[in-house]
Amino acid sequence: MTTIPQSTHLHYLRLALEQARRSPPKPTNYCVGAVLVLFPAPARIGKEHVQDAEEDAETTGTMLSTGYTLELEGNTHAEQCCLSKLASAHNVDDDSIHELLSSQIRPNSQADNTNTLVLYTTMEPCILRLSGAVPCVDRIIAAKYIRTVVCGVSEPDTFVEKNEGRAKLEANGIEVVNVGGLEEEILRVARAGHDT
Repeated sequence: MTTIPQSTHLHYLRLALEQARRSPPKPTNYCVGAVLVLFPAPARIGKEHVQDAEEDAETTGTMLSTGYTLELEGNTHAEQCCLSKLASAHNVDDDSIHELLSSQIRPNSQADNTNTLVLYTTMEPCILRLSGAVPCVDRIIAAKYIRTVVCGVSEPDTFVEKNEGRAKLEANGIEVVNVGGLEEEILRVARAGHDT
């Protein structure tokens, strides 16, 4: 598995924050941004070059999709939009996104040479949708191949008393990493349109 440094996490989290800024302010939603990134597996080459190859893999990722709150029709969340847009771009329905992601993480048949998919989101994914829509946590789990979710902040208790999204993701084998440093800016953007 690729080791991704904190500076890389911050880079993509900032890109997710740029997506969040595109969300239309609304008093009943948070403005959240998401970015899905594919990191290549470390190359299997001569011993003297392994460290260089791993360092390159650590800092180079490919953005597969982005999303922000209310980007797509309906009361859509950032992670939902990110995954839906990727599915649509490859002419698969949302329920088949795992098949598409399977081909992204294993570019060849070597099971021990897998790429890493990381979902960056400015706020911890929701575990409950008051609208009755599928929660983002369940969408991420159903995608099967996202092994890490990087969050800028936990979800405040404004709409849901206690978000246990992190616990559910971790119970399903998905690592959740909170990256600090952007909390104030993320929450300011997230609460745009809310009464203060």
